[in-house]
Amino acid sequence: MSLHFDIKEFRNRLNRLLELMAENDLDGMLLFRQESMFYLTGYDTFGYVFFQCLYLGGDGKLILLTRAPDLRQARHTSIVEDIRIWVDGSEVNPALQLKNILQECGCAGKRLGVEYDSYGLTAKNGKMLDYALDGFCRLTDASNLVNLLRVVKSPEELVYVQKAAELADEALDEAHRLVKNGCDEAELLAAMQGAVFRGGGDYPSNEFIIGSGDNALLCRYYSGRRKLSSKDQITLEWAGAYRHYHAAMMRTIPVGLVTEQHRKMHEVCLEAMEACELALRPGKAIGEVFDAYAHSCDSAGMQSHRLNATGYSLGATFSPNWMDWPMFYHGNQVIVEINMVFFLHMILMDSDSGNAMCFGHTVIVTDSGCKRLSRHPLDLVVR
Repeated sequence: MSLHFDIKEFRNRLNRLLELMAENDLDGMLLFRQESMFYLTGYDTFGYVFFQCLYLGGDGKLILLTRAPDLRQARHTSIVEDIRIWVDGSEVNPALQLKNILQECGCAGKRLGVEYDSYGLTAKNGKMLDYALDGFCRLTDASNLVNLLRVVKSPEELVYVQKAAELADEALDEAHRLVKNGCDEAELLAAMQGAVFRGGGDYPSNEFIIGSGDNALLCRYYSGRRKLSSKDQITLEWAGAYRHYHAAMMRTIPVGLVTEQHRKMHEVCLEAMEACELALRPGKAIGEVFDAYAHSCDSAGMQSHRLNATGYSLGATFSPNWMDWPMFYHGNQVIVEINMVFFLHMILMDSDSGNAMCFGHTVIVTDSGCKRLSRHPLDLVVR
């Protein structure tokens, strides 16, 4: 088998989930999130785009229902031994096969938690699931149960997080080398992603974000490349990924000319980052981190240029995005704990002047605050 953690680590995670299930009066779990399957068993696939379910019984029984292409994938990458296959067909309903499995496990009339909040459980598949199990057992939304375990990283996980951060730094080295007048965005993307691959890393769970000129004010990837001009700006958001663990970073780099608005926005971003890192401490609600960002921006007259969130948790995630639970926004009462990992991004987008200024990096929560994982400072770099 190709496992990234030893079996003892997986057994410990499963036992902690079983304890949570008992506390929530659940007789079993129907796991649809690929992140949960990877975390609990090591199972590594993109087969979750089809109907796929990992059943965990209160007695610790594990059964994976998937398609034939993932049979050997599950055997090779996970600790799951009981793997059932549903066969493709125009009239096939795999939820009915799942019902047969649950009947076999004595789940009739039992209370089962379901990961409804999952990219692997589309609206269509969710309706099939509910219809198939209606009257057979009691289903309840337990989408965040595994998240409560995943959000605090073990020492073994932090090794992979640190490696991902090193790869993200190497990608920024490439950006600093290439960004200048005439730089082709396509070559820049190839070099940054190549740095991650050369270091033994993975594809990220979503595309690197790249935009120059007016497009530097965009926070999403879009198709189409251009070359930088003599007076330009470029915003980059990327992540190092190692064993699916992510460490994200963000930068806006002016080219040829730094406007006064660039400098002012950079000063506000630095102030906001410092305030957010001071707020990110064990025992505090994570909503206070966003409030620190908002206060810094609003006090400088930049409320209209900021966003309504300022980062999120990072971990082992799968497509379509690397954002993990929970997120920094006003009023979020999730409590900060030691060994949580977060991406802090200070984003300012001034559509009136056409200037962008965005900085971000990954941190680990420590007993006294948080620790930056990047070796790069937050200086305003001009190319």
